[in-house]
Amino acid sequence: MTRTDREPDPRISRRTFLWSAAAVAATGLVACTSEPDDETDAPVPDAASPTSVAPIVCDPAAGSGGGSSPLWATAIANGIVYGSSAATWQLQDTEYRRLFERETALVFTEDDLLWWRLKPTPDAPLDFRFGDRLVGFAEQERLAVLGAHLVWDEGFGDGWTDDDVWTLSADAARRLLYGTIDEVVAHYRGRIAAWIVANEVLDGTGLRLDFPWHATIGPSFVPESFRRAHEADPDALLLLNDFGYETDDDLALAEDKRATTLELLDELLADDVPVHGLGVQAHLAAAGFDEAFDADAYRAFLGEVAARGLGVWITELDVLDDALPPDPKERDAGVAAALQRYLDVALAEPAVSTVVTFGLSDRYTWLQEDFPRDDGAPRRPLLFDEALDPKPAFDALRTALSSASRREPPFLPPRC
Repeated sequence: MTRTDREPDPRISRRTFLWSAAAVAATGLVACTSEPDDETDAPVPDAASPTSVAPIVCDPAAGSGGGSSPLWATAIANGIVYGSSAATWQLQDTEYRRLFERETALVFTEDDLLWWRLKPTPDAPLDFRFGDRLVGFAEQERLAVLGAHLVWDEGFGDGWTDDDVWTLSADAARRLLYGTIDEVVAHYRGRIAAWIVANEVLDGTGLRLDFPWHATIGPSFVPESFRRAHEADPDALLLLNDFGYETDDDLALAEDKRATTLELLDELLADDVPVHGLGVQAHLAAAGFDEAFDADAYRAFLGEVAARGLGVWITELDVLDDALPPDPKERDAGVAAALQRYLDVALAEPAVSTVVTFGLSDRYTWLQEDFPRDDGAPRRPLLFDEALDPKPAFDALRTALSSASRREPPFLPPRC
């Protein structure tokens, strides 16, 4: 399958703005002795003594086809769950599917649980065909599932207009949003380990006002969405997910975004809202990353999240290669350097126990679709190239996972 086979994805507006601005600017043994009864939030180990965590023993050959240790096994040896995003249309590519089956322990639902799949028009009943196929694939391969996204301002299909969302009365908006959350989470109860409940709801000043559910329902849409999801599946972990924590962009200063996130988390926790973790998207820009990235401030931010008893999930990791030379080797080196630098800082926090790349191979990356390079050179933001051969970024991730201190995972992946 080639990129041209991909069905259109309407996920563009804020990410288009963000990435357009960025573009201009520049091994070990892992066969668990038993599978957990349910997937619950594990306690975060003391950062001062991460090596006190008991070792996790799994067989990396289980579900991986044998051979050298795959990424997921390297990760889980230190208590880190590694996964990647995928969509049903990508997994029709047999060669890519085999790579995904080998290297991951978790699948992030890239397309198939967005509203353009679930509810193509406002009056359509929910269509679970695509989501069921992806979750079925995960169960067949014994992968955990991270469901995305229950609440977002994008992801609507061509059958929706602004009036279908923005002009709703408060009661109609509640029925639409909460009714969808109730039905979707209940449909997958016990089959999805974690949900991104609220995605990209913040800016540098607080909750975004340019968000349809805020405009129609008000700020209560965030805590109520978490409560509805928890009621529909009490065992699922529930995440707040956002971007812009690493470096400044044209939407907000990273310092401000980190501060507003902590404020929202404090409000939710004070009101006993069932939020279990923070998802950090970690869409990085390679050019000038080391200079723009305040490592000390970022590490402190992750520590603040952990101090609140929350897990940290890296949910959409990839690296934009704009402003790097067109030569593939030079670009691959720049992408790997940014990835390594970021992970050295992020994984120093023991609460960071899940790492998800936004795709595995340059064969399937949203950056190529939505933001092709000005020079026409194919994007190279991921671990494997278009031929599915590993790149320096793969080595950087493997090194970071293998050298991280041992920690408690949020759950044991089913293939353990």
